[in-house]
Amino acid sequence: MTGLTLSPLSLALLALFGLAGGVGITAVGPGGVLPTIGMFLLTGLSPAGVAGTAIVTHIGTGALATAAYTRSGHLREPATRRIAATLSVAAVIGTPLGVLLNTVVSGEVFGVLLAVAVAVTGILVWVREHRARGSDETPKHVSPLVTGAVGLVVAVAAGMFGLGGPMLSVPLLVLCGLPVLTALAAAQAQSVVVAAIGTIGYLAHGTINWPLAVLVGVPELVGVLLGWKIAQAVPARRLKYALATALLLLAPYLAFHP
Repeated sequence: MTGLTLSPLSLALLALFGLAGGVGITAVGPGGVLPTIGMFLLTGLSPAGVAGTAIVTHIGTGALATAAYTRSGHLREPATRRIAATLSVAAVIGTPLGVLLNTVVSGEVFGVLLAVAVAVTGILVWVREHRARGSDETPKHVSPLVTGAVGLVVAVAAGMFGLGGPMLSVPLLVLCGLPVLTALAAAQAQSVVVAAIGTIGYLAHGTINWPLAVLVGVPELVGVLLGWKIAQAVPARRLKYALATALLLLAPYLAFHP
């Protein structure tokens, strides 16, 4: 790794974090945080190095997932396209703000804030699944103002931590009343914008470790494809509860990681 020396075990674990993140993106939803967690725990990179390198990996996964939802027809629906457009416009504004915030925080503060984001995501997944029980799945109208607010908050967090946007936007949009597939399709489109703008921002700061991005990003792409298979074979609710539990258990460790 350029300017970075890691043990074979650390390299293998990073690749596994990428693979698990890709599986989580398509099989569960909020899996895009795992590459960031892996890089933060294993590499010793600065906050900008962690976020910048992680966000690069989401360009490919976002594009692949967006193509899949376009092919399936979900992104061809006018209502879904309007939601995706609103989220994407919010990403243009919010992602640079997130990058800017990242560059002014210390490693300790970054770890605490990342722990909060991870814990919030875990809680959102639990709440979403609990509310889904017995729900009639009747979609509600979500105003552009609410959609834009969600998109802005998600974009700032994604830009700051190098996250996959859907990890936060999907549970938030579902809690607002959108159907899951609509939320997933629109969020994937937003994630491409977040990843592209975030990459440009961190590239300007010179903090992206490209060899590490490839090490994590290639398994992540494989995981995206594998996730579709897993989603068909394993009950989705069980997977989501497992990921939510793992995130809640990881959050305290991230907060106090040296």
